Amino acid sequence: MQRQFTAGLLGAAAFLAPLPASAQENSSADDLGVMSISLKDVVKPTLGFQGALQGAGTPNQAGIGGFLPLSVGDNSVFFLDALANVNFADYGGYSSIGQTTVAGTTISTSTRLGYRWLNGDRSTMYGINAGYDSRPMATGATTNGIEVFNSQTPFFQQVAVNAELQSNQWGANIYGLIPVGEYGYGSDNVALINSRYGAEPLTTVGLDVNYNISNSLSLLAGYYYQTCEKEPEKFKDYAEGSGVKARLEYDISNQLQAGVGYSYDENFESRVTADLKLRFGGPKTTEIRKKVQQQPVIQALTATPSNRDVRVGNSLTGFYTYTSHLETRIF
Repeated sequence: MQRQFTAGLLGAAAFLAPLPASAQENSSADDLGVMSISLKDVVKPTLGFQGALQGAGTPNQAGIGGFLPLSVGDNSVFFLDALANVNFADYGGYSSIGQTTVAGTTISTSTRLGYRWLNGDRSTMYGINAGYDSRPMATGATTNGIEVFNSQTPFFQQVAVNAELQSNQWGANIYGLIPVGEYGYGSDNVALINSRYGAEPLTTVGLDVNYNISNSLSLLAGYYYQTCEKEPEKFKDYAEGSGVKARLEYDISNQLQAGVGYSYDENFESRVTADLKLRFGGPKTTEIRKKVQQQPVIQALTATPSNRDVRVGNSLTGFYTYTSHLETRIF
């Protein structure tokens, strides 16, 4: 199944192949002087903080992150982007993964290595990036009154791939999140997180499309498909199927960005989240900063890649004998 998703992602990346820019875009680029901007003056290291409220399979979190250009050419940048977040407990009685709450404090990481480049008239930015994400997940009580004991803290991992484009008006992002490593028992590779429930990271493939309403406000709409390796006869209430999401993002300043998101799928149902990002660094002079603010394509060169969380789904074990066997091995 994961091979099919990966092959589909690579095939869909053809959608992001360079397209001829419209005459209007060419004119806008020339009029605003985008060709005169030196990327070496614009693409600089940034460092700052980010935080987000829990969503569909993702935790409440806050941490630090940074963008580091490794090589800057006339129309391209090779970069490293890394994040580290402290993960906090779920809201009281409201699980982010299903029917078991996330508890305690753990630290997750995310790293992306990527390459971005501009087309000839700098009307469109293209990019590819890939990386590794990790997430230890402490667990607590259930939300349905079932008493549990022996709560565990499994360690989940995934690799991610991403292809993107951005014009001054709209953009698209195709991504895949693929779990790796051994974190559970048997062929299901499901971590038993307490005496009654299991959980595992979700394979997720999606497409996001964004539209810039203004230089400060953008709207995103997305589709994703999530799946897992559980066998239906052993586990139930597991995450599999399609979902949709939307996000409104506002640049409060050239350093501070806020967003509100919504998602829906059959497993997690409706979820609302919000996030905040603060970054320091970038262009040093006021004149260059003003030019960049008028050019989403140039700003996209140093944007933090999206879809960085290890998404986790909860499931109830189906057979008592199978659950008891897992408990015997683990506990």
